[in-house]
Amino acid sequence: MTDRIEQRIELKAPVARVWRALTDHREFGEWFRVKIDAPFVPGEISRGNIAYPGYEHLKWEAVVKAMEPERLFSFTWHPAAVDPKMDYSKEPQTLVEFRLEKTAEGTRLTVTESGFDKIPAGRRPEAFRMNEGGWAEQMKNIERYLASKS
Repeated sequence: MTDRIEQRIELKAPVARVWRALTDHREFGEWFRVKIDAPFVPGEISRGNIAYPGYEHLKWEAVVKAMEPERLFSFTWHPAAVDPKMDYSKEPQTLVEFRLEKTAEGTRLTVTESGFDKIPAGRRPEAFRMNEGGWAEQMKNIERYLASKS
C-alpha cells in the first residue's frame, strides 16, 4: 500500500488537444464518463453525475485546484465515494494532478492521485484499489477518445 497512484501514457495528439480534452468540462465528461454541470473554474466546486454504467446514481464532486494552460490541471475529491448512504464530507480529499509534457510523438500525460494516507483506515485499501484500476482504465479512455476525435 502506498500514498499515491501514478499512471503515464503517451498520447498521439498535440499538447493543446490533450489540454482541451482534460479541461473542457464536456470533453472531460465524455471520456471520463461523467456529466458535469458547468465549466471548470479554479477554486470552485465542480458538480455533476457519474455516467459510468452501474454508477449513474452517484454524484460527481471535485474542487478544481489548478489550471495552468497546457501544463497542469488538478482537483481534489473524495476517492471511491460510492456508497450513497455515506457522508464523505468530513473525510480528507485526495489530490488528482494531470501533467502534460510535449514529446516527439505528441503528449506524455501523467496522472497522479495522492493523499490516500489521510483516508480513514477502514476505507483506504478499497479506495486505493478502486482508483488504481480506475486510473488505468481512464488512461485508455482518453487515448481512445482522442483517437476518435482527431
